[in-house]
Amino acid sequence: MNYPIWYLPSVGGGAMIAAIAVSHVFISHFAVGGGFWLVLLETRALRHRDQPLYRFTQSFARLFVLTTLIFGALTGVGIWFAISLVQPAGTSALIHRFVFIWAAEWVLFLVEVVAITVYLHSFGHLAPRRHLIVGRVYCAASWLSLFAINGIITFMLTPGMASQHSGLPRAFFNPSFWPSLALRTCLAGLISGLFVAIFAAFLADRDLASRLIRMTAGWSLLALCGALPAGLWYLQSLPVPVRTLTEGASPTIVRTLAMGRIALWVLLPGSLLALWRPARIGKAAAMAGLAAGLLLMGSFEWTREAARRPYVLYGDIYSNGQRADRTTTEPFLPTAPWSRSSSPGRELFKFQCYACHTLGGLNNDIIERTRGMSQSSLAAYISQLHAIRPFMPPFIGTAEEQHALAAYLIDQQPTSPDTQTPLARPGSQP
Repeated sequence: MNYPIWYLPSVGGGAMIAAIAVSHVFISHFAVGGGFWLVLLETRALRHRDQPLYRFTQSFARLFVLTTLIFGALTGVGIWFAISLVQPAGTSALIHRFVFIWAAEWVLFLVEVVAITVYLHSFGHLAPRRHLIVGRVYCAASWLSLFAINGIITFMLTPGMASQHSGLPRAFFNPSFWPSLALRTCLAGLISGLFVAIFAAFLADRDLASRLIRMTAGWSLLALCGALPAGLWYLQSLPVPVRTLTEGASPTIVRTLAMGRIALWVLLPGSLLALWRPARIGKAAAMAGLAAGLLLMGSFEWTREAARRPYVLYGDIYSNGQRADRTTTEPFLPTAPWSRSSSPGRELFKFQCYACHTLGGLNNDIIERTRGMSQSSLAAYISQLHAIRPFMPPFIGTAEEQHALAAYLIDQQPTSPDTQTPLARPGSQP
């Protein structure tokens, strides 16, 4: 272990990353698809000399910049802080492996910022043709940014045959790269269209609102029709153990995918209704559509993260930052230079459990999950951890360290058990 740990035991590392990442994922996909909508709406307004639509496009551009450029940039920086503090080993590995891709992505982000700023402030000042060119530059840069990040994210789950020393192209264009890119492009189109529908639903001009809602419904249906086969293609690209989890081996993933199906059943008839009777789509219906779209995307993102367990980099680095090639019985604390506490159990929890668990917190509270176990049964459970629950990393350490961790966790209980309890699987199923 070559990195210190930012230790907030009641919050948990996973909760910190999720709290920032969830909002950033939604906003970043809106940023990709929203640029397309700006160019599409302005093109139609100019072609048909539609002043109400042109004014809406200008207003939408302001809201778009406020949402994506400011909030998106803040959450993007927040993700870097969170993953660097909670998953330093995985972050370092990705930076070193994809250093040129990261550099290209940051250049693309700079192009996005400049292009969308010029686009917003040059309404009525640039010639229409040049103004649309600026919008198209933003569209291209934002999608290429997605292209770059997609290669890194998919490598985390499907490195394929890429080894530590193989070339960048093999790692970047990994088995799930293309299906993931197709799926994310469709989801970006869907989410951005639903955001446009929200803005349209608040318009006082109901004729313009109806036209916009009908337009977004058509594009939403097209995006859904693309997302369904792309999603199936993506599932087929996953490693067999991961695909087994998504196909029913993990009850929580099954429940998450069921929520995604519910979202589909809301979006499909809702889009058809919006095409047929757009005037019936009011503020509440538009918000429900956006909520369903976010639920659909959220189910995909949560499933992708959950199916990668117990790894942060599949087959290479576990979710607690330990290398997968380490011998599980070797002493741990002597190899952890940042271990400073006089409590071995506390240090073992911090370095091997904290990435996913809290002490008395809301997310994966380890006190609740080990309630009722004695020290000896918990130590025995820790020794078999990965065999009993394959989605959790194995404990790395000696038998003495297993007992030290068990003793520390028992000490955190409100009351310690007086009698030996049989070895059991604490907590819920994966």
